[in-house]
Amino acid sequence: MSRLTRFSAVVAAGAAALLALSACTSGGGNAEPETPAASDGPALETITPGVLTIATGEPAYAPWVIDNDPSSGEGFEAAVAYAVAEELGFAKEDVVWVGAAFEASIAPGPKDWDLNIQQFSVTEERAQAVDFSSPYYTTTQAIVANAGSAAAGATSVADLAGATIGVASGTTSLTVAEEVLGTDNLKIYNSVDDLVLALQGDQVDAMVTDLPGAFYVRDAQLDDGVIVGQLQSSRGGDDFAFVLPKDSPLTAAVSAAVDALRDNGTLDQLAAEWIADQGAPVLQ
Repeated sequence: MSRLTRFSAVVAAGAAALLALSACTSGGGNAEPETPAASDGPALETITPGVLTIATGEPAYAPWVIDNDPSSGEGFEAAVAYAVAEELGFAKEDVVWVGAAFEASIAPGPKDWDLNIQQFSVTEERAQAVDFSSPYYTTTQAIVANAGSAAAGATSVADLAGATIGVASGTTSLTVAEEVLGTDNLKIYNSVDDLVLALQGDQVDAMVTDLPGAFYVRDAQLDDGVIVGQLQSSRGGDDFAFVLPKDSPLTAAVSAAVDALRDNGTLDQLAAEWIADQGAPVLQ
């Protein structure tokens, strides 16, 4: 409910005592009526008072957003966004979603949203143009294969013995593949594009790439692809974080909210629900 401070009009001309009394009760003789608050929402500076405007990709893909509908709260990033909004004090009905192109979101200049979530990796170069929150997810490396290949049915690292696994040179994927899978059955390609072509042509049984890339290869580049699983490694991947306009007044609050969700286990629970359960189990 909006809060409106009402002042009684003092009409008695020349009544100095009454004017002084009015000044005391209203906090000062020169006080002006307060502007009514737009909402009962938290006292945070947002594009629209009382509303948290969150941007994501258009379209947005699983497992980050299910059925291209972030307002459903289904999908890892949609669920994380609502959890952060709740930490900030916003009810679900006070969250508004908008679409935003990836490159435009990390370019310099004003934005028409408060925060943006669409698998943004934190880099020093990007941080010159936008703010980043604390990371809500660190990518892993994953194995993606054609259904029916020698690797497709693997449920453990040991099950991959004998399968030919492709990986791109000079990548974190190669470092992790060598650490977890060894080098005997690795086939190295010059680029990820060459690697995808090799997988499409059945020149390898599977490929290793970062998890977001694995979902894209499975869903957009293969006719019948499967994600075999994620690889556990001592080497971390890219950190994903919310993007905010440069020098946003919300950055510290959003980071604190993400940190709280990490500390209480919510981020891990959401990752288990929306990433592992969307076809990316962790291979032991």
